[in-house]
Amino acid sequence: MSTKGELQLKTSCYHCGDPVEDSAYILEDHRFCCLGCQTVYQILNDNNMASYYKYNSHPGKSQKAQKEDLSYLDEPNIIAKLVDYQDDELAIITFYVPAIHCSSCIWLLEHLYKLHSGVKTSQVDFMKKQASITFKKNEISLRELVELLHKIGYDPKITLQDVVKEGKKINQSKLIAKITVAGFCFGNSMMISFPEYFGMAEFERQYSNFFGYMNLAFGLPVLLYSASDYFKSAWLSLKQKRLNLDVPLALGIFVLFFRSAYEILSQTGAGFMDTLCSLVFFILIGKYVQQRTYYHISFERDYRSYFPVAVTVLEDESAKPTQIADLQVGDRILVRNNEIIPADAILLKGNASVDFSFVTGESKPVEKILGEVVYAGGRQMGEAIELEVVKAVSQSYLTKLWNNDSFKQYEKKFDTFVGYISKYFTIGLLLIALSACAFWWMGGNPDKAWGAFTAVLIIACPCALALSSPFTLSAALSIFDKNKLYIKNTAAIEQMAAIDTVVFDKTGTISSPNASSMYFEGNLNTMERNLLASLCRNSNHPLSREILKWLGNVDMIAISGYQEVVGRGQSGRYLDYSIRVGSASYVHTDKVDLEGSVVYVKINDNLKGYFTLEQSWRSGLNEVINELKSEDYDLHLISGDNERRADALRMIFPSKAYLLFNQTPSEKLNRISDWQNHGKKVCMLGDGLNDAGALRKADLGIAVSDDINNFSPGCDAILDGEAFYKLPKFFEFSKYAVKVIKMSFVISLLYNIVGLSFAVQGTMSPLFAAILMPISTVTIISFTSLMTRWYAKRRKLI
Repeated sequence: MSTKGELQLKTSCYHCGDPVEDSAYILEDHRFCCLGCQTVYQILNDNNMASYYKYNSHPGKSQKAQKEDLSYLDEPNIIAKLVDYQDDELAIITFYVPAIHCSSCIWLLEHLYKLHSGVKTSQVDFMKKQASITFKKNEISLRELVELLHKIGYDPKITLQDVVKEGKKINQSKLIAKITVAGFCFGNSMMISFPEYFGMAEFERQYSNFFGYMNLAFGLPVLLYSASDYFKSAWLSLKQKRLNLDVPLALGIFVLFFRSAYEILSQTGAGFMDTLCSLVFFILIGKYVQQRTYYHISFERDYRSYFPVAVTVLEDESAKPTQIADLQVGDRILVRNNEIIPADAILLKGNASVDFSFVTGESKPVEKILGEVVYAGGRQMGEAIELEVVKAVSQSYLTKLWNNDSFKQYEKKFDTFVGYISKYFTIGLLLIALSACAFWWMGGNPDKAWGAFTAVLIIACPCALALSSPFTLSAALSIFDKNKLYIKNTAAIEQMAAIDTVVFDKTGTISSPNASSMYFEGNLNTMERNLLASLCRNSNHPLSREILKWLGNVDMIAISGYQEVVGRGQSGRYLDYSIRVGSASYVHTDKVDLEGSVVYVKINDNLKGYFTLEQSWRSGLNEVINELKSEDYDLHLISGDNERRADALRMIFPSKAYLLFNQTPSEKLNRISDWQNHGKKVCMLGDGLNDAGALRKADLGIAVSDDINNFSPGCDAILDGEAFYKLPKFFEFSKYAVKVIKMSFVISLLYNIVGLSFAVQGTMSPLFAAILMPISTVTIISFTSLMTRWYAKRRKLI
């Protein structure tokens, strides 16, 4: 009797964990899904590196993917742009490796030197999914290094954007330095202030002035360096005639320092330097949290990350890899199956079947004949073709499409809750401070007037309010991340909470590229089904695989005279039967007016029918639409695809929803703009280049992707296709996050009321301020973190 572990061993690939359909690949009692996974295991085992499998079960990546042409990595000019450093002996390069996902990955990549002596060192940054490798150029070339990574299942992702090397990462080193200074001064100032709080003996009293001067020394760098950004922000805000939260913060910090310095220098009190240092320290931490983002995901990608680094140029019967930037008008290029056409070109040789779905949204492959122009950005789905470039890459249709007004970065004007409150908070704070000052001044007590005025500005400084938003939204950000919604920054969560209109793209957004359904129109008897299955099993083409699945259990027979024309079809014979399967032109039929991926079946010159392959709707689409509809969201669909499945969509979407097809990128953008002009807060969900303008124009743009490491347009968030069914939960949870911010504001307001009751009397002591402000800060941080997690648990997101 098999144990559970033995059953798992039999049904799952030992390397990657994928299901094992047959037992063809077995090595040392381990089963593998393909020869690639078995080869990786053999390489590691032969090099005494089988420990890779001890850290995690099935740590590897499936090796069924098609191998990429790497000949361009032999070109010196391309190498020079990819590497970080090189000399006569060594070179250093940083690869982005999407397959990094566990401790086994780190262990293997940092032990590359055991697989090849030419690798000197390798370091992995797990969060960024990057591997920095130093290698000896005379022992291993860059191409050989990439091939080595491919053999072990860690293909680096190299795109044209890597060559340009335009880093847009947030540099937080200055902010960290300011936090360090504030934290150092806070700790020391608090230690020096303890004797003042708890009463000093006669011996300690003689050093009180010295302690005061030391506190002043600790307060100066905090004021001039750590808090400098708040003064700059407040000044710019006032120059623009608006009030943000930095105005009362800067005012409170300045008054804290000024009053403390006055008391210390005049020897009339101990001042509030420890409170000043703690205030700046905590709000800087809040700022650090607010700037948190996901460095391993790019939200500002452009068309260059969609293009390959190089293309094969044909010269004098020879093929030479050439980087895209060096491609010239008149060059003859070779584009193989599944490769992207890099520039507008004329088809010279071969049968072009080009998938433009990423550019136009239309899912039907476009057939091109000799002499026709094939536009950049399409992916060749058939045999290798030869083309002549007619426009430079910078002048191609795709580049112009990206650079036109539809794709420019729109400024999203969104007033956050804290931004809205800060306008009235600042005015109210100044009114209370001036009223308290006027009351005591008119009562003939100028000392208390000064004390009350400064005390109000100190105690009501919105430290807790400044912390409630970043800590709440940061906690929400991490929860979204765990559920595979990767949001660009914390402000986008508040934008999500305000959404009332949700607009969907069709192809690749509500339909899944990885799930499809095969349909057959016609009639096949048992013998014909056996013939068809026996023919299709000879091909690795995805459509042949789908047909085999559709046919199910059949009897296999021996096909003779088998032939396959890549991208067009296949043929063979059995006894008196001849069978042809493929495109309309291949099987010689005049039925060419059908949409989508169509495979015709012809047996003995009789057309028996045709298969069509349609992308299936994403799992849970009906539930997503129904839940959003019940929450009173306006729902619409804008697609660049045709109306082929419009009837099915009308049954899914509400009756008042707009279902718009054959929309250009500009038309999509204009539709979003129209809804916004009618006061709607619009969220756009798309996946392709044709959605980029709408995603940027919308109040919230979410790119849906089944591989978040592949190209996706510039957006506010990236949603993994697996988590599409959670969309209603995400919208609801964002509203809960804003609710937590509002509740924390009420708590901080209660603290301010207690503090102000003492401040307006001019009786606030340094001890009172030192206790009240940190307690309110800790309370707010704890409340926001716990409540955010509670709401997430309530919505079953954790």
